[in-house]
Amino acid sequence: MTAQLAAYSTSTGEAVQFWILGTIAVIGALCTILMKRAVHSALCLAGTMIILAVFYLANGAYFLGVVQIVVYTGAIMMLFLFVVMLVGVTAADSLKETIKGQRWLALLCGLGFGVLLIGGIGNASLTEFNGIGQANAGGNVEGIAALIFTKYVFAFEITGALLITAAVGAMVLTHRERTERAKTQRELSEERVRAGNQLPPLPAPGVYARHNAVDIAGLLPDGTPSDLTVSKTLRERGQIRDVSQEALNDLKALEQRAEDRLERGAIGPAKSKRSEEASK
Repeated sequence: MTAQLAAYSTSTGEAVQFWILGTIAVIGALCTILMKRAVHSALCLAGTMIILAVFYLANGAYFLGVVQIVVYTGAIMMLFLFVVMLVGVTAADSLKETIKGQRWLALLCGLGFGVLLIGGIGNASLTEFNGIGQANAGGNVEGIAALIFTKYVFAFEITGALLITAAVGAMVLTHRERTERAKTQRELSEERVRAGNQLPPLPAPGVYARHNAVDIAGLLPDGTPSDLTVSKTLRERGQIRDVSQEALNDLKALEQRAEDRLERGAIGPAKSKRSEEASK
């Protein structure tokens, strides 16, 4: 009797958790379709998926909760973000329909999904609950496997085909057809010779300097920095570290030490010569 009452009753903590996280999940779902930037929509959807994982964990479906975070939020949503970044979808893109009637079709599909959802919730509320204990009698993983490969195997295969189609579509969208023939290495070298601009390869960053980082300009033999050794992007951003003065100071100190050693070497033989003459 106690187990049956526990299946039909809700504790205070569970109710507070549901109303708080459920509200945030609904807000995240609405932001997914209302945000202007695709990246923001994907992040909102990722937050909603994380809240669903918390619901799974709170209801004892530990395997589903971990899969929701690792697979859907960690893998599939990150794939969506990478696709958005590769395709370059921004708010400046055209919002005109590329397929006529796709908005009305999406609205019709949304209404149909809502009817199915309401029907499923109504059917679940009219029947008796089996409870988590009976569902996980042989283990949570075994119970999920039995449902996936028996009762819901067709829906599971359709979902797999949908994910594969999404991956293929992402590769098609990121592919760019080349409008002209790619130039060979010989043709590129010939153009560089005819133009007369920097025939040899560009020098590496930090040449003749104390560091070899990409944001440090290389130094010429006279100590002046070379603009060819650093990226134009870093130069325009002002992110180049200048070590030329430091290198020049070190070079002057080295020259001073060399002069001192030469003077001492020249003074030494002169003193020995005068001592020989004095002894004679």
